[in-house]
Amino acid sequence: MSTEDQKKQAGKAQVNQSWGGRFSEQTDAFVEAFTASVEFDQRMYRQDIAGSRVHARMLNKVAVLSDDDLAAILDGLDQVEAEIGNGSFEWSIAREDVHMNIEARLTEIIGDAGKRLHTGRSRNDQVATDIRLYLREQIVQVINEAKRLQHGLLGLAEAEADTIMPGFTHLQAAQPVTFGHHMLAWFEMLARDVSRYEDCSARMNMCPLGAAALAGTSYPIDREFTAELLGFDAPTANSLDSVSDRDFAIEFCAASAMLMTHLSRMSEELVIWSSIQFNFIELPDRFCTGSSIMPQKKNPDVPELVRGKTGRVNGNLVSLLTLMKSQPLAYNKDNQEDKEPIFDTLDTVLGSLRAFADMIPAIQCKHANMYAAARQGFSTATDLADYLVRKGLPFRDAHEAVGSAVAVAMEQQKDLSELSLEVLRGFSAMIDEDVYEVLTLEGSVASRNHIGGTAPEQVRRAVVEARNRLLESV
Repeated sequence: MSTEDQKKQAGKAQVNQSWGGRFSEQTDAFVEAFTASVEFDQRMYRQDIAGSRVHARMLNKVAVLSDDDLAAILDGLDQVEAEIGNGSFEWSIAREDVHMNIEARLTEIIGDAGKRLHTGRSRNDQVATDIRLYLREQIVQVINEAKRLQHGLLGLAEAEADTIMPGFTHLQAAQPVTFGHHMLAWFEMLARDVSRYEDCSARMNMCPLGAAALAGTSYPIDREFTAELLGFDAPTANSLDSVSDRDFAIEFCAASAMLMTHLSRMSEELVIWSSIQFNFIELPDRFCTGSSIMPQKKNPDVPELVRGKTGRVNGNLVSLLTLMKSQPLAYNKDNQEDKEPIFDTLDTVLGSLRAFADMIPAIQCKHANMYAAARQGFSTATDLADYLVRKGLPFRDAHEAVGSAVAVAMEQQKDLSELSLEVLRGFSAMIDEDVYEVLTLEGSVASRNHIGGTAPEQVRRAVVEARNRLLESV
């Protein structure tokens, strides 16, 4: 054998044993590191091992794997899982990913039986299965944290059902509402988020294992058996789509972007309300920080940071959409780039929800400041117009009359409720003494006594109904 042939043979011996038979030289060290995913996909090791256990059982069921090999594989996988769990497992970039690291270690432990585990499957269907298993579990955690936040909102809504504050449109005082009613609005936003996650989880609960590389396998596999043992609803219907589909990842990030948008809107209001200019609420000190130079500062860092993290989750969604937009069927190496956006989105969402769920119940309302603010901006003007309509005046005429009254009140620097009956009757002879009942803040909120209204009675009723909804969804 020539020296050149010896070099080629030596190089061939050092390439990745899972696919190196066709190659004559080892992978460049930089390329090896550049293409490896093990540093981030190792977090799916439990799902990978679970899939391997079931795959081995299926192969044994269809007589492709012997009883002895099955027993060795299951025992070996238990040992690998224990090593990863206690931190003694040695991850290798040279083995590329979580799948090959586990398989290689399994083979070291049990010998040739470990090499038979990959019969009838590919890393393409393996990773598609792992990530669905992983996301399915993690979505449960996201939903649980969202519901914990919802429970906190309901507690705050119930406690502040009578607390009057200004309601805004265009960030201008519009009509009085109750703080409890506002918390229920946040609750409904989260309810839609939970629903989206549930839909996403249901749609992705199909098992790709058995699709192999792209065309299926010639072995007599039982995909229904595999899907059932892994808790999927059914096997996926098309092998090409099975290994190349990442809709579920995009949908998860889309649901997360919507959730973070809602948390960002909540954050914006918390930041505004806690400012000295509004001074509506007091955030707990443990969720705020100070200034390195201004000793008087109390900064609402948690809401601000959640508001900022919305951008990275939105970016992850765009990243995945861009990743998939021009990929031909079936699997492409591009798909390796799906995991980091998913993992980052998941970590960001769980952290943000946890912070909010801990913070919201501890918010303190500054009732006097809220009430005083609600008295500004003529927030009962619409009530006066409705009063005139009930007296028989067409709404457009009532609207014009009240607009004129507001203009006079502004000139006199008074609230509508502070104008004399004589002055008010100058805008409409239909106005009587009972007008002052509708010009009070309490009268205004109490009059919205219907489903979805801000009346304290409706707020308390809505809290009860919302708690029942949460119990029913458990």
